Amino acid sequence: MDRSSQMDWTPVRESIAQHGVRNSNTMAIAPTATIANIIGVSQSIEPTYKNLYAKANLSGNFIVLNDYLVEQLKERGLWDAKMVEDLKYYDGSVMEIDRVPADMKEIFRTSFEVDSKWLIACAARRQKWIDMGQSLNLYFDLNQVPEGQKNGPALSDMYFFAWEAGLKTTYYLRSLAATQIEKSTVNINNYGGRAKWMKSESASANIEGQPNGNDHDQKSAVPTCSILDPECEACQ
Repeated sequence: MDRSSQMDWTPVRESIAQHGVRNSNTMAIAPTATIANIIGVSQSIEPTYKNLYAKANLSGNFIVLNDYLVEQLKERGLWDAKMVEDLKYYDGSVMEIDRVPADMKEIFRTSFEVDSKWLIACAARRQKWIDMGQSLNLYFDLNQVPEGQKNGPALSDMYFFAWEAGLKTTYYLRSLAATQIEKSTVNINNYGGRAKWMKSESASANIEGQPNGNDHDQKSAVPTCSILDPECEACQ
């Protein structure tokens, strides 16, 4: 770097002394997930994604573990091989692990276990002091949609709430897959012989074949939606 000459910063100093410095000129707000993984902290303005999960990027696959959870479990004498297997089976969540105390479950909620409206409410309070928009990821768990309510309106309500709260923008919408790959390092026989995402028996489990039936009649009996049904979301 050439240090033989310097610029005249006096006008800048005088302007700052008179008008101050806007936050938009000094900081940016973003989840910074990759950096957070490297230094072992949460994603800035968002809750922890999961307490234990595998992450893949261009550098390869690696395990992300919440060290603060491990520390607390060790202090209470709960960290052992069974706890590791439980965390794997429950996808890094402690909410369904009976041995974990209730106070720890509240502290170590993961991103899909915190209502996105709370994330939006926090972001709305920050927005007043930030000139730019915020890269705020929102998390949507289909299992948390109230019974009888459609997914589409629930998503619409969430984004309208963000708009009404004063957010200029959001970032990605994260959701959970309906099914998951079976974990080869977890013995599901210890958990009733059923993967975690299988909440109930398959709807097709008890269907019996009808060799003497007519294929055309069987196909016509399959339920279909109507384009005139305003509640159907398949064609939206």
